[in-house]
Amino acid sequence: MRLKDKVIIVTGSTMGIGKAIAKKVVSEGAKVIIHGLEEDLGIQVVSELGAEHAKLHIEDISNEGAGQRLVDLAIATWGRLDCIVNNAAVVAASTLLTTDKAFLNRILDVNTIAPLFLIKSALPHLIESHGAVLNIGSINAWSGEHNLLAYSISKGALMTMTRNLGDSLFRENGVRVNQINPGWVLTEKEIERKKEHGLSDNWYKDLSKLYAPAGRIIWPEEIAAATIYWLSDESGPISGQVVDLEQFPMIGRNIPKDASTIPHK
Repeated sequence: MRLKDKVIIVTGSTMGIGKAIAKKVVSEGAKVIIHGLEEDLGIQVVSELGAEHAKLHIEDISNEGAGQRLVDLAIATWGRLDCIVNNAAVVAASTLLTTDKAFLNRILDVNTIAPLFLIKSALPHLIESHGAVLNIGSINAWSGEHNLLAYSISKGALMTMTRNLGDSLFRENGVRVNQINPGWVLTEKEIERKKEHGLSDNWYKDLSKLYAPAGRIIWPEEIAAATIYWLSDESGPISGQVVDLEQFPMIGRNIPKDASTIPHK
């Protein structure tokens, strides 16, 4: 019960990593605000967790005032707010040639700007509870896949925001801000996305060790397990940190250029 009696908002928690995080924090004693766009899935999550542990809010996180409404729901329901998990994101393919201003603005609105203003709305309550913010980034923040230009930009900006606020908010207000960058995770949407890219229905069952040394990619529950340290009091005064959660180092990796990776006789 490492999060006993804490109240936590998890955005984008009707499915995937966000859902796994919501389930994990409740298992550790927290109350949670479930948020997303899919009402049917959200109702199912609340049913699984129990109405005494979870409340649902369905809204596009980039709407004006959406962050404040999430905060107000937490306070009205449980009278306090201890943690924010900024997980909601739009993952959409784009390159320089296919990225226009409207598309880039949409990605930034959801992935970068909405988290900032949710933190701002929550700040008075986080100061009172000496709370914590955990931003869910992506390994794409460091450079990104060739066809994830706008998404990678948004996650790079989120990473800088985490470091900036992790310094200023902790020093001035006692509120910690940290970030984890998940690598390749087997979510419902990722399974479908790769099928849309032309892969087989069970593409995730036979992966090269170049991409998945474990022989599989990461499960949402494994990302969720890593969030508890950052949301709990165990992480003490640590703030402004960004941690990559992938099977291999993201910075400095130089993959083999031999018969294990290059076609040969």
